[in-house]
Amino acid sequence: MKAVLFDVDDTLYDQLHPFQRAYEKHFNFPNVSIEMLYILSRKYSDEVFHLSESGDMTMEEMYRYRIGKALAYFDHEITSEKAMEFQKTYQQYQQLIELTPDMINALNYCKEKQVILGIITNGPLDHQKRKINQLQLKKWIPESNIFISSEIGVAKPDPEIFYLAEKKLKLNKKNTYFVGDSFQNDIIGAKSAGWKAIWSNQRNHPEPTTIVKPDYIINNKKTLLEVLEELL
Repeated sequence: MKAVLFDVDDTLYDQLHPFQRAYEKHFNFPNVSIEMLYILSRKYSDEVFHLSESGDMTMEEMYRYRIGKALAYFDHEITSEKAMEFQKTYQQYQQLIELTPDMINALNYCKEKQVILGIITNGPLDHQKRKINQLQLKKWIPESNIFISSEIGVAKPDPEIFYLAEKKLKLNKKNTYFVGDSFQNDIIGAKSAGWKAIWSNQRNHPEPTTIVKPDYIINNKKTLLEVLEELL
């Protein structure tokens, strides 16, 4: 049986939207590209995520680090207090997130085809669960098919988290596809586990010059549904 598993953040929903709303509430800096600021914030978050998972950096320290360093790229500085005010508002707006239309269509199509569905996501357990509940993902994906790094004790791109999902769900890696936006965490992670990888590149990042290549790419020219219709 074929299987499709998903990342959550900026894959199933547009993470830029709550970020932009929080930015506009707290900051009014000139000459700042909000999309570039968001991309940099994600980059710096990924750089230190393993430290937050190991306990060498608190989540609050990570939140302050990523937005502070992203704004520093544009030569702006903020206080620790302002960084945490931004983070609090950002999390509040994340409680209003919705699935993108393409993802709703893709999930419905997979359900019609009786495909095994699942989630593998990095992040704090409660924080990720709130987003999963807000997106109403359990309409399509049972809780037993949801794997959250902080609960399991291993995070993407470590292939071990993919192996754990594969074993629990009895997946055939040749027929298992992982959909994610992060080339490092999602594409390299899935390919390292022997899975097929679908790169959700809605931000039009240049493809890294690595040996690892995604099997399929979705962007503003090709939707996930179109890819899945070819595969399933």
